[in-house]
Amino acid sequence: MFNEAELAILRRAYARQVAFLGNTSNPALERAYADVPREAYLGPGPWPIFRAPGYRPTPDADPAWLYSDILVGIVPERGLNNGQPSAHAMWIAAAAPSAGEHVVHVGAGVGYYSAIMVNMVGSTGAMTAIEYDPQLAARALANLAHAPNVRVVQGDGSVTPFGPADVVYVNAGASRPAAAWLDGLKEGGRLILPLTTARNFAGPLEFSRPSGAVFCITRRGDDYDAAFVSPIAVFPCEGMRDEASEQVPAAGFDKGGYRDVKRLRRTDDVLDEECWVKASGWSLTYH
Repeated sequence: MFNEAELAILRRAYARQVAFLGNTSNPALERAYADVPREAYLGPGPWPIFRAPGYRPTPDADPAWLYSDILVGIVPERGLNNGQPSAHAMWIAAAAPSAGEHVVHVGAGVGYYSAIMVNMVGSTGAMTAIEYDPQLAARALANLAHAPNVRVVQGDGSVTPFGPADVVYVNAGASRPAAAWLDGLKEGGRLILPLTTARNFAGPLEFSRPSGAVFCITRRGDDYDAAFVSPIAVFPCEGMRDEASEQVPAAGFDKGGYRDVKRLRRTDDVLDEECWVKASGWSLTYH
């Protein structure tokens, strides 16, 4: 077993690796990955590591196994993982939480990436961690109990109320943006929105023809800037999927153009040629 001094070195190397693979040079983010012990959020080892087509347990309970850019199962029988560290590094960097800010984490899972962002906002900031699954919410509550500036809520993240947020970080695939997420942003607030189709979680991630993409939405008064961040394959968001809205992103990914999105509008009164997608009450446009 690695001792604490050796694990500290491993965590620093891991932090540098995931920051590089996530294409970010945010010092606060890299420090957070080095400071937050991943094993404290994943339960006792050995841990199930995803290696297609399934999971393989680590040889023992040495936390050293966790400090790589790997998926660790949290409910492996349902295909639920802790998330790829470098992908989260990319999305958290796009959200850019900073000292003193309030972050709302929708789909907090067991709380590991909530803890990363708590580290970034510091003791003057705040975190609202929302998790739909009762068992995962209970684990997050226990895992984050040491942080007085964290509120863990079990519930539907698309409608759970929260105070004005600097960052709303969504970790589940939606077929449309929730009004609560957009309304809850402060001026200059950032929403990390994974917009996905019904087939997104059913198969491997296709970079040439994705079925899901992450957008960073930034509030500018009553307007919202939008920017493509990356493709994504992610578990579907409870409460944010329905048959009608499923068709909208599916058609958008089929035609392409998602990388050119510049704006989210809270209306569908927009010319077709100006839109990547539009549905009742909202659209993602090129201008």
